[in-house]
Amino acid sequence: MNKDLQHIIFDMDDTLIHCNKYFDLILGEFFELMTSWFQEYGVTTEQVRKKQMEVDVAGVNKAGFASINFPKSLIETYRFFCNLHHKTPSHHEEEELFKLGLSVYDHEVEPYPGMVETLNTLQNEGHHLYLYTGGETRIQKRKIEQMKLADYFEDRIYIRQHKNVQALEEILSAGRFDRSLTWMIGNSLRTDVVPALKAGINSIYIKQQREWHYNLVELKQEPHNVLYTVSALTEVPDIIAGNAVITP
Repeated sequence: MNKDLQHIIFDMDDTLIHCNKYFDLILGEFFELMTSWFQEYGVTTEQVRKKQMEVDVAGVNKAGFASINFPKSLIETYRFFCNLHHKTPSHHEEEELFKLGLSVYDHEVEPYPGMVETLNTLQNEGHHLYLYTGGETRIQKRKIEQMKLADYFEDRIYIRQHKNVQALEEILSAGRFDRSLTWMIGNSLRTDVVPALKAGINSIYIKQQREWHYNLVELKQEPHNVLYTVSALTEVPDIIAGNAVITP
C-alpha cells in the first residue's frame, strides 16, 4: 500500500510571508496626512479609509496586482476630497503621496510563524510544492529571493498580475495536475479559494485576523472538493496527511 503524493500550490503574500501589515503601516501615515491637510473641513480617518478602500479595490479589479495601484489609490482619494471641499490639489502633496505609496515595497519581508517548518515537513514527505503569487515579477522575485523560497519550489513558481479563475486554470492545464491530488493553500477567498473550487481542486483557506477587503467574498456554492478553514499555516501538513489517498 502506498500513499499518493500530493500537488500543493501555495499562495505567498499573507500565506507564507507578511504583506498586509506593511500596507497598514503606510495607510496609517496616509490617514494622518489627510486628516491634517483637511482638518478645517472635518474630514475623518474613517471617511478617508472608506474612500481609499473603494478606489483601491476598483484599481485591482481593473489592472490586477500592479505596483502602481496602491500609490494611485492614495492620490485619487486625495483628489476626491479636494474636489469635495473645493480645495486646489497640491502637486507637492501628490508627490509626497506617490512616494509614500511606493515605499510599501521597500520593506524587508518577514515569514509567517511556521513557514519553514511547514515547507520542510511537506518537502521531506515528498509532496510536489508549487508557488503561485499575484503581483509584478520584479517585486515578487525580490521577496522570493529574500525568503529563499526557491529552495522549496525551484522552477515551480508562477507569478501572475491577474490572479483569478482563468490564471489558475491555465496553470493547472499546462502542468497536467491530477486535480484529485491537488491543493490550493491561501488566505484569499477571492483569488485562492474560489478559483480552486471552480477548478475542482482541494483548498485550505488560512483565515487571517485582519484581511484586505479585496480578498473577502461570499462563497456562493457548495465546494465540490475538500475545503478546510484554518487559522495557522502549521495546520496544513496534518490536513494533507489526513487526506492521503492510499493506492495498492
